[in-house]
Amino acid sequence: MIRFLVAATALTLPGVAMAQPQLVSSTPAAKAAVSKPTRLSLTFSEKLLAGASGFDLVMTGMPGMADHPPMPIKGFTASIGPDGKSLIATLPRALPGGSYDLSWHVTGSDQSKAQGRYSFTVK
Repeated sequence: MIRFLVAATALTLPGVAMAQPQLVSSTPAAKAAVSKPTRLSLTFSEKLLAGASGFDLVMTGMPGMADHPPMPIKGFTASIGPDGKSLIATLPRALPGGSYDLSWHVTGSDQSKAQGRYSFTVK
């Protein structure tokens, strides 16, 4: 009986939604072919915690090099945008031509976590 009351009470409380942040849009977009970006931006469905959100960028292929090993891209700064829902990376220089994997991890303001990955190409 007590378990039932606890469960019923939890369902009726107008409280905190424990939904994970969802990726709403990205620049560059997944599977896109873009020209030498100097900035990457991911927008989510809810506000993010700055210290617990970020991403990794890896060059996975280079034109003319069939056996190019994955190369992590370093030296960029990542920050939360003014809207609180965007994760933005400013690159020190434009990305060279090739294929890239972007892996992201975020923590929403309600402490819910999400992660994902997508690829794009630089012309």
